[in-house]
Amino acid sequence: MALHWFHPPVYIETDRPGLTYGCNNVEGAAVQLMKWTMRGPKWKEAVEVCMGLIEGERTPDDVRKAFEAAAEEEGLLRSSS
Repeated sequence: MALHWFHPPVYIETDRPGLTYGCNNVEGAAVQLMKWTMRGPKWKEAVEVCMGLIEGERTPDDVRKAFEAAAEEEGLLRSSS
């Protein structure tokens, strides 16, 4: 299965202290979402957008935006610099 790329990457804190992950594809975003514990409303929306992409109803950029919002809600969003 081919990866669904997006740009710019979304930088998040990982479960490993001091390590930042630059997520640049839908599949990587989905893997990260499944690791999170809070799972608030923006997390739920991001998961639904990922599913929408699989069903051909959403775009990789839609996933990037939803993933970024969920990462911010979770307190994991990091600066790209």
